[in-house]
Amino acid sequence: MSLLQLFSDPATWAALATLIVLEVVLGIDNLIFISILSNKLPAAQQNKARRLGIGLALGLRLLLLSMIAWIAGLTAPVFDLGLQGATGAHGEPSFETAFSWRDLILIAGGLFLLWKATKEIHHTMDPAESGTPLDKKGKTALSFGAAIAQILALDLVFSIDSILTAIGMTDDLPVMIVAVIVAVGVMLLAATPLANFIAANPTVVMLALGFLLMIGVVLIADGFGVHVPKGYIYAAMAFSAGVETLNILARNRREKREAKAGGVPTKH
Repeated sequence: MSLLQLFSDPATWAALATLIVLEVVLGIDNLIFISILSNKLPAAQQNKARRLGIGLALGLRLLLLSMIAWIAGLTAPVFDLGLQGATGAHGEPSFETAFSWRDLILIAGGLFLLWKATKEIHHTMDPAESGTPLDKKGKTALSFGAAIAQILALDLVFSIDSILTAIGMTDDLPVMIVAVIVAVGVMLLAATPLANFIAANPTVVMLALGFLLMIGVVLIADGFGVHVPKGYIYAAMAFSAGVETLNILARNRREKREAKAGGVPTKH
C-alpha cells in the first residue's frame, strides 16, 4: 500500500491520533527524569542536555522502529525459573516465572529509577550528609557526561516500552514513525517550561521524585508479569499534581498579601 493510499484511509488517521496521545503520555515519565537531571547542571548546559537527551530518545525510537522484528522478539521468553509462585483467585500464577529480554530490561530500568529517585530524595532532604559533591549554591553537582549517560540509559528503557506500544496499536510503519516524531516534538517543546517550573517550585521536585519512584515500581511489576493499568498511574499523578497546583496558588496569594502588608514573604 502506498503512503497516499494509507493516509487517505480514515482508520489510519484514527490510529495515528490514538498512538500520538499514547506516545505523549508515555513520554511524560521520560521528560520528568530528563528535567530533574538537567536542572542539576550549570545553567549554560541545561538546555543543551535537554535537547540532546530528547534527541537521543528520538534517535533510539527510530532505530528501534527499523528493527521491529527484533523488538517484537524481545517478548519471547529466554529462561524460566520453574518456580511455583502464589496463585490468584482463579488459580492462575500471580507472577511470571518465565522472563523475556523485555522483562529484564524493564526490571533493570525500574531498579535504576528506584535507586536514582531514592538517592535524589536523600540529597534533597539532607545534601550535606549525602556524601555527594555540591556546587557553589549547595546543589548536587553533576557532570554533563554523567547526566547524558543516565538519560541515555532511561531513554533506552522508555523507548522499548514506547515501540512495543506502537507495535500493539498498528502494523503500519509510517504511522508509527509519524506518531513517534510528533510525540518527541511535543516533549522537546515542553522540556524547558517543565524544567523551569520544577526549578522554580522546590516542592514540585519532591513530587516528581515520588512519581519516578512509582514509575520504577510499575516497571519492575510489569517485568514480573504483574500489569498495573497505566490509567491508574496517570490518574494518581494528575491528582497529586492538581493538589500541588492548589498549594502553589495558595502560597503565591499568601506571599502577595504579606508583600502588600509590608511583611516579608516566606519561601517554602
